[in-house]
Amino acid sequence: MSEEATYPERPGGLERLSLNQETLKQWSLPELAAGCVAMGVTRVGLWRAPVQEYGVERAAALMRDSGLDVTSLCRGGFFTMSDPKSRAAALDDNRAAIDEAAALGTGTLVLVSGGLPGGDRDIGAARERVAEAIAVLAPYASERGVRLAIEPLHPMYASDRCVISTLGQALDIAERFPADQVGVVVDTYHLWWDDRAPTQIARAGVGGRIACFQVADWVTPLPEGVLLGRGQLGDGCVDLRRFREQVDAAGYRGAVEVEIFSSALWARDGAEVLAEIAERYRRHVR
Repeated sequence: MSEEATYPERPGGLERLSLNQETLKQWSLPELAAGCVAMGVTRVGLWRAPVQEYGVERAAALMRDSGLDVTSLCRGGFFTMSDPKSRAAALDDNRAAIDEAAALGTGTLVLVSGGLPGGDRDIGAARERVAEAIAVLAPYASERGVRLAIEPLHPMYASDRCVISTLGQALDIAERFPADQVGVVVDTYHLWWDDRAPTQIARAGVGGRIACFQVADWVTPLPEGVLLGRGQLGDGCVDLRRFREQVDAAGYRGAVEVEIFSSALWARDGAEVLAEIAERYRRHVR
């Protein structure tokens, strides 16, 4: 479903809420589906590893039978390596990810670009290799009804996980390609610190580039480092509603995907966490 999609109002105010699978990692796919249906959440973001373990076609059938719209699949990318063999393998893996996204019925494959290869210090060249990989993959994805969505990650990830650190950098690459082929992800956890983010969100909106909007909070101190340090909505310093208002003002009408990596949430009862997310979403985001 594209960023132009409009969701009908339903009692409870959860019409745009999408639950990212990793937020309730303790749940199996059937538990995720059943829990979302019980809570009135009708949209989910999925991850490749658990989907592959369950079976892609089986997972697609489960989502359809449960009436769940898959808002995104995470993740493709990790194609900054410079040696030809590794790059070819990464491209093949990304083609498989595109096929999986198409099978699941989602039009959005999130790309985490990859960090610097071992011993490499040329971050500019690594970013250019991201653009080169997308040039190869974008037509393949478009033929299958899937748009590639470049996600900038917090700069602390630049060395090992993602050389794309700002929304501006993501747009500089995305804008080389048609908007229906390549968009960007706006993630509050990764962008809250950047005073240029509002301007870049507006820029993304003008170009029709916002493919996915994800929310999580930033708490201090980070409980388990930057990877597992995401906070429950309302527990940290991010103005979540302002971000939502900014993407809306930019023309985005798609899902609001809650993606929180937190071992504290994973250790709790899933239904309790989902009820809390719904309440926090209404209070801090909607």
